[in-house]
Amino acid sequence: MTRRIAYLGPPGTFCEAALLTMTAYQGADHVPAQTVQAAIDTVRAGEVDEALIPIENSVEGSVSVTLDELANGKRLVIVDEVALPVRFALMARRGTGMGAVRSLASHPHALAQVRRYLAEALPDAVVIPATSTAGAAAALLQDPPPFDAAVAPRLAADRYDLDVLADNIGDTEEATTRFVLVRLPGEIPAPTGADKTTLSLFMRLDQPGALMAILNEFAVRGVNLTRIESRPTRKALGDYFFSVDIEGHVADSRVSEALMGLHRVCLDVRFLGSYPRHDGKQPIIRPGVTDSDFADASTWLDKLKGNTQ
Repeated sequence: MTRRIAYLGPPGTFCEAALLTMTAYQGADHVPAQTVQAAIDTVRAGEVDEALIPIENSVEGSVSVTLDELANGKRLVIVDEVALPVRFALMARRGTGMGAVRSLASHPHALAQVRRYLAEALPDAVVIPATSTAGAAAALLQDPPPFDAAVAPRLAADRYDLDVLADNIGDTEEATTRFVLVRLPGEIPAPTGADKTTLSLFMRLDQPGALMAILNEFAVRGVNLTRIESRPTRKALGDYFFSVDIEGHVADSRVSEALMGLHRVCLDVRFLGSYPRHDGKQPIIRPGVTDSDFADASTWLDKLKGNTQ
C-alpha cells in the first residue's frame, strides 16, 4: 500500500517544496491540506501515515499552531525534520506587468519577510493576508482574480502557470523554515549520534524557580537546549507550558536521565520524539555525562548498595 503524507497545501507551498527534497519519501502520495490543523487531524484520524508541517522560521519565529497542536490532543511524535531556505517571488497572471499591480496577497509570515521590498517596489499596493502563499497564487486563476499579484515560492508559479514579476524578493537572504514530519506514536528512529528530542513541559506549580528547576534537569546532565519558548495552556491567563528542543536521543543516558528528572518536577512531560537533526550536527558531550559515565556510576551505586568492594 502506498504511503500517504499530508502537507500544508495547496500545491506550490514551501511545505511541498520541503517535502520534495526529502528523498526517503519520494515514493509516497503527497496529500495537500488546507491548514496545519487539517494536516495534523488527518494523521490522528489515520487517513495518512505522516504529515509534514512547519514548526519555526528563522525570521518570524515559531509556528504557534504547530506547537500548540503537538502539545495537546491525541499525541503525535516527530520522526524527521528538514530545513528549507525561503525564497519569495512576486507573481501574477500571464501578461500582467508590474505597473498593473494595485493589490497583492500572501500568508502574513511571508508578507512580513518581504515588507521592505514591497515598501520600495509597490508602495501604494493594497496588501491582503491569505491562508497560504500558494493559496494566494492559486486564487489568481479565478475570473476575475481577487487581487493582481501574489507573493509565493517560485514553485507556485510553475504549478499555476504564472509570470514571475520579481524573484528573490525576501528582505533576509538567510531566511530558513524548519519543517517536522509527524506520525502516530510507534517505533522511535534509531539514534544516529546527531539527534534532536522535542518535549512539551507543563509546570506542576507556578512558583518562583519553577523554570530554573526544569532547566537544572538538563544542565546537570550536560543536555543542551536548541530551542525553548513558552505557550499558553489555554486553561487560565498566565498559565504556560514550555516547548523545547534538546540535543540528543531518548536512548542517550544523559537524555533519559533528564527525562526522569523532569517527570519528578513537572506536572506532565509530553515526549514528542527523538529524530535525526537536519544539519547532522553532533553535540559536544563534556566529561561526566557520556553513556559510559552513567553506566559506571550505576555500577558503583549497585556495589555500594550491596556493600561490596
